Amino acid sequence: MKAIVQDGFGAPETLRAMEVELPSIGPDDVLVRVHAAGVNPYDWHVLRGSPYVARLMPGGLGLTRPKERIAGLDAAGRVEKVGANVRGLRPGDEVFGFCPGAFAEYARAKADRLAPKPAGLSFEEAAALPLAATTALRAVQDVAEARAGQRLLVNGAAGGIGTCAVQIAAAADVEVTGVCGTGNVGLVRSIGAAEVVDYTKDDFTRGRPPYDAILDNVGNRPRRHLRRALTPDGTLVVNAGGAPGEVIGAIGPMVGAALLDRFVRQRLRVVPTLLRRDDLLAVAGLVESGRLVPVLDRSHPLSDAAEAVRYVERGHARGKVVLTVP
Repeated sequence: MKAIVQDGFGAPETLRAMEVELPSIGPDDVLVRVHAAGVNPYDWHVLRGSPYVARLMPGGLGLTRPKERIAGLDAAGRVEKVGANVRGLRPGDEVFGFCPGAFAEYARAKADRLAPKPAGLSFEEAAALPLAATTALRAVQDVAEARAGQRLLVNGAAGGIGTCAVQIAAAADVEVTGVCGTGNVGLVRSIGAAEVVDYTKDDFTRGRPPYDAILDNVGNRPRRHLRRALTPDGTLVVNAGGAPGEVIGAIGPMVGAALLDRFVRQRLRVVPTLLRRDDLLAVAGLVESGRLVPVLDRSHPLSDAAEAVRYVERGHARGKVVLTVP
């Protein structure tokens, strides 16, 4: 099969299209014929082995080379084969979810990390959802605990997680303020933000009524500035996965938030990375009820994976970028 391979850490140019063997599956696994794969900031972090400290952590990126030779995580496609212990899935079923090695014609996944593809979505739209939408769901509902009538600010509202978070919160009657660049103001307003702040023209941490919660997807503002925009007992949710820094990167702000949380009245929280079928099912329900619509920036053929990852790494994707697999 054709796959996008990374034999070592480096720039997107190190990704190579190769013929490799079909993945073998165990009794709890599913072999998925990939039709589309989502591209995430996670993918370029894995590619570069950045931040360095993540290579040393349990379950981290790998010490001298990526743990997974084939790139990618998010996928949508059809079930090709199921393991002996798998129930509820059979060949031909359309699914989406977490498939390590998703940048390939076929990928192996644990059965409990897949869910039926939401009805009415293309494979490209479904592939845009797994990591971004489940992270946004946990950030809004579980970590920020945003409720109807509260005020939530989403920094980085035009990105993959941001566009999902705005919609999920707005659907729960939360008053959402989205922060984005000039070119994305109309998009963020169209997906449910009650107010949109253009960060090139205005400082969202000053001159506004305080927010009950802030979801920071960017990591470009000092924590003290974000806290002054919160109510005295508000919640700052740190999810700055694309934060710069080769050594510490986003891990520094997350650790700092966890430590400071012990000493302040405001809550400082981190969004946990969890790959769960229940979250995928919840996302599918939001899509099928019309409360969540994937926002696609562009699609690339599988052979252009390096360019797709490079574009996402620049940090200005409008929604999600996906790869199509012929």
